[in-house]
Amino acid sequence: MKPVSSEASGRWPAWGWALLPAAGALLTASTAPLGAWFLQLPALAVLACAVGRLAPRRAALAGWLFGLGWLVSSLWWLYISMHDFGGLAPPLAGAAVLLLAAFLSLYLAAAMAAVARWRTGRHAVDALLYTGAWLLAELARASWFTGFPWAAPGYAHTDGLLAPLAPWLGVYGLTAVAALWGGLWGQGRALWRTSGGRALAVLAVALPLAAALAPSDFTRPTGQISVSLLQPNVPQDIKFDPNRLAGNMLALREQVLAAPGQLVLTPESVLAVPQSDLDPVYWQSLIQPFTRGDRAVLMGTFLGDNDRGYVNSMIGVSAATLQAGQAYSYGKRHLLPFGEFIPPGFRWFVDLMHIPLADQARGQSEAPFEVGGQRVRPLICYEDLFGEDFADSLAGPQSPTVLANASNLAWFGRWMMQDQHLQFSRMRAMEFQRPLVRSTNTGATAAIDHRGVVTARLPAWTPGRLDVIVEGREGVTPYAAWLARWHLLPLWLTGLLCALPALLTRQRQSNRLPQP
Repeated sequence: MKPVSSEASGRWPAWGWALLPAAGALLTASTAPLGAWFLQLPALAVLACAVGRLAPRRAALAGWLFGLGWLVSSLWWLYISMHDFGGLAPPLAGAAVLLLAAFLSLYLAAAMAAVARWRTGRHAVDALLYTGAWLLAELARASWFTGFPWAAPGYAHTDGLLAPLAPWLGVYGLTAVAALWGGLWGQGRALWRTSGGRALAVLAVALPLAAALAPSDFTRPTGQISVSLLQPNVPQDIKFDPNRLAGNMLALREQVLAAPGQLVLTPESVLAVPQSDLDPVYWQSLIQPFTRGDRAVLMGTFLGDNDRGYVNSMIGVSAATLQAGQAYSYGKRHLLPFGEFIPPGFRWFVDLMHIPLADQARGQSEAPFEVGGQRVRPLICYEDLFGEDFADSLAGPQSPTVLANASNLAWFGRWMMQDQHLQFSRMRAMEFQRPLVRSTNTGATAAIDHRGVVTARLPAWTPGRLDVIVEGREGVTPYAAWLARWHLLPLWLTGLLCALPALLTRQRQSNRLPQP
């Protein structure tokens, strides 16, 4: 039996190259705001079909073009932050978005080159290889160079047939199952001609079905707490304007004093100056409602100084913290490249945009904030993309019962980004079966229950307050248990195991060749 050549085993039409970035954009359409999760499967099938016919170099190009269409259509709103608020010229801002998408697409390009290099011609084996390649590419994108896993394909499945797998496999496991479905579809009718192909197809369908029929409640209630989520709606272009600062601070105080919840949650950096620079009289008036009783506030500000660096933080104030003589504080730990820390060699680029506090220090504490019988775990901005960063705190004896995200998305305009981030928060709630509340400056202020359902949401781009009753939960999902113990290692091993049958098959095929 001859091994399948690494050269093209079929033809890919010229018009197919234009189809690849369009299929990548279809992958974006499967996630929020459109949320048509089922569109992901034909998109992944198109790429699988192309890579199954191409030599490694052309397969790499196919993966790169697909990734470019996917990531440009998912990340285009970065243009707004760099042009509208950073002051970059339109060509430079557009080029920056394109270069970021082009760089991130290299992960998928390398993965698809590996698929073309090691494919065997056996449909089930090659579908597994495609699955493993996608999984490893997404794990690398999420982990290397601090990670930027925005719009991972698994997020499409906050709804739909694969959603029951979330507390078992997490977002990257869902990405792998979706890639398996797409890879099987890309094999076409030929898949059904082999027993291995049929068996793998049945297994792919059985996975979410088994999860839907299996026990699904891994956490239990811990009581209720009333929460007030603030949305000040301060436009980004005036947030740090010294002439507008006093008015914004007075408006914030009115919102805080009027909020009735046991817990009041503000967006990140709602105090646009470091807490140490605030007028002490103003600060005392801001926290006065929380100096007695069992109420508390989590307030977004900056802690630190010029010598130690400033930390994007949430300060928790309650009668209990005041009696202890020290306010609770949580500092952001997973910083955003270019916006919160400057990668080596890129200070010139950040200086062009004049971003305030663009080089920040990392926070250290992971302890939850206790209020109303609940343990609240703050997450600042895109920290809720990295469930692996805080999974260990969810598996401990004093695990958080409520997750609270504080964000400022005013940097990124009116379209798409807010809905994307809300979907990411929904996935975290599903993975860990914890309620998650969100307070944002301009939009996606919402309450999400432990099943990932948005129970209440404020309209975007309007000032307001969302008062909700949140049921805390404790317990450990299967995903939280293995993620806390082994981090992402089981997924890396799964990706390699998916590729192993192809490598062994290629080795056997090579051994059967007649020796010269």
